[in-house]
Amino acid sequence: MMKAALFHGYGGTEVIQVGRVPVPVAGPGEVLVQIAATSFNPSDTALRAGALREVLPLTFPYIPGWDVSGIVVAVGAGVTRWSIGDRVMGRADSGGAAAEFAAVSASLLVEAPASVVRVGSGPEPAEGALALAAAVPVAGLTAWQAVHEHTNVSAGQRVLVNGAGGGVGGFAVQLAKLAGATVIATASSRSAAIVAELGADEVIDYTDSPLPSGMDVVINLAPVSSETAAGLATLLRPGGTAVSVATPIPGHPSFTARNVPAQLAELGALVAKGELRLDVTEAVALEELARVHRRSEAGRTRGKIIVLPAARGWPGYGG
Repeated sequence: MMKAALFHGYGGTEVIQVGRVPVPVAGPGEVLVQIAATSFNPSDTALRAGALREVLPLTFPYIPGWDVSGIVVAVGAGVTRWSIGDRVMGRADSGGAAAEFAAVSASLLVEAPASVVRVGSGPEPAEGALALAAAVPVAGLTAWQAVHEHTNVSAGQRVLVNGAGGGVGGFAVQLAKLAGATVIATASSRSAAIVAELGADEVIDYTDSPLPSGMDVVINLAPVSSETAAGLATLLRPGGTAVSVATPIPGHPSFTARNVPAQLAELGALVAKGELRLDVTEAVALEELARVHRRSEAGRTRGKIIVLPAARGWPGYGG
C-alpha cells in the first residue's frame, strides 16, 4: 500500500483526503516511478470542482497530479529506454502523481535535470533537484508552446506577458528572453521582484499602471474579464500576434498545451544548463494539498508549488 491524495468526488476542498491505496503495477509500456514530487497547477481546482468534467471526466477516487518527477523502480513489458534507478520527469495526462508511486507511460518521460537553479529564497527540499523538476512539465510545456508554436517569438520583438507572476508566466518570460525579445510583464507588487529577476525588461503593476501599446506579441496567462481580454488585443501593432491560455482574446486563438516529450526534454536541458530557472515558492506535504487549493482559489499563491508525497514539506518554504 502507498499514501496518496484522493478526490472522492466533485466539490469543494472537503473532497480531498489523504489515504492508503494499492501501489500501481507497471503495465506494458509503463514504468513505476517512486515520486520525489508532483506540483500543483491552478487548473487542478477546476478539475476538482467539476468544471472540466465534460472534457476531462474523472473516475473516483481519483489521484491528482499531472507533473511527475522521481526514480524508476520497476519497468513494464516492452520498455527498453528506461532502467531501474533512472531519474525521470514527465506529464502524466491521467494524473496519479500525488502519491508515493505512479505508473506512467514510458514514452511520456524524459531525463530529469541533474541540477536546478532556483530564484528566490528559502530552504531546498531534501530531494533536491529531482523534486524541484516537478515544477517543469505542465507549466513549462504551456509556456514553450505559447512562445514557440503559437506566437513564434523572435529576436527584436516586443512581447507582453500578461500574468507573469504565475507558474507558466515565469517560464514564458524566460523563454521569450532566450528568443531575443524585449519582454514587458504584468505582475502584482508581490511578484514584481521575482519576475524582474527572471529577466523581464519591464514589470508593470496591472492594478494601477496602463499597459503599453505597439506590441508584436501578447501572451495572456491570466483569467481576466472579457473586457480586459478585449483590451489586450488593442495593444498589438498591426499584424501583431496574440494567444491566450486563459480568458480568450477576441480575434486570436486560445489553446491547451499538448504533451510533447521532445519539447519537455529541451526544457530539461535548459534547466540543467541554468539557462531556465525555476520559481518554486513552496514545498508542501500531501496533507497540505487542500489548503493549497483554498489559497489558490483565493488568489493567494504564486509561482510553482511542489508537493512531496514522502515528506512533511517545509512551511514558509519561500512564498
